[in-house]
Amino acid sequence: MSESLGLITFYVFATIAGIQVLYYLVFFSRVAFYRRKFESDGTPENPFSLIICAKNEELNLQKNLPTVLQQRYGSIQQPDYEVIVVNDNSEDDTKYYLRSIETGYPHYRHIELKQAAKFIPGKKYPLSIGIKGAQHEHVLLTDADCRPASVNWLSIMSQGFRDGKEIVLGYGPYHKKPGFLNKVIRYETAFSALQYLSFAMAGIPYMGVGRNLAYKKDLFFRNKGFTNHQHLASGDDDLFVNSAGNARNVAVVIDKQAFTYSEPKTNWSRWFRQKTRHMSTGKHYRFGHKVLLGLFSLTHFLFYPAFIVSLFYQPLMQYVLAVFGAKMLIQSVIFFFALRKLDEADLFKFSWLMDIFMCLYYIIFTPALFFKTKNHW
Repeated sequence: MSESLGLITFYVFATIAGIQVLYYLVFFSRVAFYRRKFESDGTPENPFSLIICAKNEELNLQKNLPTVLQQRYGSIQQPDYEVIVVNDNSEDDTKYYLRSIETGYPHYRHIELKQAAKFIPGKKYPLSIGIKGAQHEHVLLTDADCRPASVNWLSIMSQGFRDGKEIVLGYGPYHKKPGFLNKVIRYETAFSALQYLSFAMAGIPYMGVGRNLAYKKDLFFRNKGFTNHQHLASGDDDLFVNSAGNARNVAVVIDKQAFTYSEPKTNWSRWFRQKTRHMSTGKHYRFGHKVLLGLFSLTHFLFYPAFIVSLFYQPLMQYVLAVFGAKMLIQSVIFFFALRKLDEADLFKFSWLMDIFMCLYYIIFTPALFFKTKNHW
């Protein structure tokens, strides 16, 4: 390799590494060194409506709904929250299960939808019905396949609404199972959370996840609900936050008692379809968000190829190794503490392997940003 070409490859590699380091120091360190503390048994500040949309979810509801209904928020005799389950045209026995528990929980009710909304795919219509029917201003959303980590989930999430906040972003990890696929799913979920939670803390909220998301009912209607993207099957969580969130009205809650755990996909094809559907909403983000996320993904993807190419210029090899080592050290330290915060500490020993795997991830899923996906949930 000629001297001029060698210098160019080194400068390109150093620039890519420098951009990556900036993202880790400026953004991702906010999750790694998150210090906010929450009261697990605090006095309720606002009454809440917990909303779950269900479509053929009888088994998941039987397993997870009791934990939602047994949150410690208010007194046992008079909970300061309601739980609404919207049954979206289920074809299994969901409706019979929902009816069977009515007498046991006075703060629970369900809404039966018997006709699908034309031209509004996914769960945006049932979710809109649930929000419209909510008795309280503050709503907390989760899915039928999600199980709160503790009975203090609602209490802790509610504390995010202090200081005039209108949106609260929580974290929804997946259960730990054996196998490589489970590690990939959990790592990708934590990696995504590292980005959207840290960006929100930096005043650039761009998404949230419907497995653990709260906002004010008034905010929902001020932004005309899901009208701007109701033709898309997904986006009831991230696109709403993307349009309604700003530097002043979004809070982040990171507390292991306030996580909601879901069952992960058990085969690669199902996970692929799920991620393709989720990734397809990215092209509808605000332009500035797409630039920030795109720059990080591009430099992340190019880092290892640029490193390998730079090694071919022997005179600068020690500098190439120094840049590589410094970037990986900073990344590893921040990842170590961030994964602990997100209750995924066991993944740290695989983090370098997973970091390389993410390059393949970009190749597989980036096309979803440009092609239309099926509109169903």
